[in-house]
Amino acid sequence: MVEVSARVQPWLDESAFQLDELRALTERDTNLGAYPHAADVRGNVLVYSAAEMLRADRRALQSELITALADGPGVVVFTGAFPTAVVDAASAAFGALIVAQRQSGGAAGDHFGAAGANDRVWNAAQKLALHSPAVYADYYTNDLLALVCQAWLGPRYQVTSQVNVVNPGGAPQVPHRDYHLGFVAPGQLTDYPAHVHRLSPALTLQGAVAHTDMPLESGPTMLLPYSQLFEGGYVAFNRPEFIDYFAGHQVQIPLSKGDAVFFNPALYHGAGANTSADVRRMANLLQVSSPFGRAMEALDRTAMVRAVYPALRAMKAAGRPAAELLNAVVATAEGYPFPTNLDQDQPIGSLAPASQVDVVVAAVADDLSLDDLDVALRDQNERRIP
Repeated sequence: MVEVSARVQPWLDESAFQLDELRALTERDTNLGAYPHAADVRGNVLVYSAAEMLRADRRALQSELITALADGPGVVVFTGAFPTAVVDAASAAFGALIVAQRQSGGAAGDHFGAAGANDRVWNAAQKLALHSPAVYADYYTNDLLALVCQAWLGPRYQVTSQVNVVNPGGAPQVPHRDYHLGFVAPGQLTDYPAHVHRLSPALTLQGAVAHTDMPLESGPTMLLPYSQLFEGGYVAFNRPEFIDYFAGHQVQIPLSKGDAVFFNPALYHGAGANTSADVRRMANLLQVSSPFGRAMEALDRTAMVRAVYPALRAMKAAGRPAAELLNAVVATAEGYPFPTNLDQDQPIGSLAPASQVDVVVAAVADDLSLDDLDVALRDQNERRIP
């Protein structure tokens, strides 16, 4: 007789956002014996020696990393992941980019910190490639980076990075989850079905390479192991009781220059406070994406919006419901604000910049002329160009 499994709820409701469930998932000990390639467990976080990893059977090690990131603590540290000479060369290039950025006078916005409080280099991968091609090539030949990216995302992943320098006195981030659902406005999260909440973490791998030594007082990343298992976590992380729980149970792992940490993007995490007197904590934050999150056909959505917009205005004037007009806009315009040029299209005061859908919806609501819509679309497109 075939057993019928328990029915999975198609939508998340209040029962998915209970602190007791997060407690049950996270208040456990990581068993080092279950991860034979790991060298140590620190604060429930698995620690691997890069030198030992590169001598291991690749597929067996990748299988272990998949288990660790998906069903285990959700975070791994690799000691000695990058040679210090390679890191130092990249740090020098990043430093030059930061100096140029400061001289330009623009404030670098941040998803979770006040603009200008620290130093952030958006699109650091492209900027490093153009500024110092040989340094870039040496940095991204790293086979350990390839090994973990291939384990989580497969052979054709896409690397982006942002350099973050947290200066002495830098405040901690609020705990959060990351891309994709981590950047969705809180009021919209429960409009995404439960299977999308489960899918989102499989599309991205988060990482950080330490470009300086990171003692505890410098504020290395705060982590809550096993929190990626909490299905309601994208909604719940904004709630005060979850923020308080994170504060009381998070762990921080000091890192040495060249160490790297990788984690499931659904893991609750946040940059720590830099209480040191003189450590400018520099990390290259890696956001590695699946290549599969794309439509099959390439469409000129701006041209489509321009063509359809007069009909939308006419429908509005005729009294068609706003919900129906929104349906047409969503089918026509680009609904996601990423990828974009975060130097120019910054998420200041929000998790993400406006999407093309947002621009068109606002234009319909304000009954803008087609010429005025053209200006709004052009301005948005120009902000997005690298």
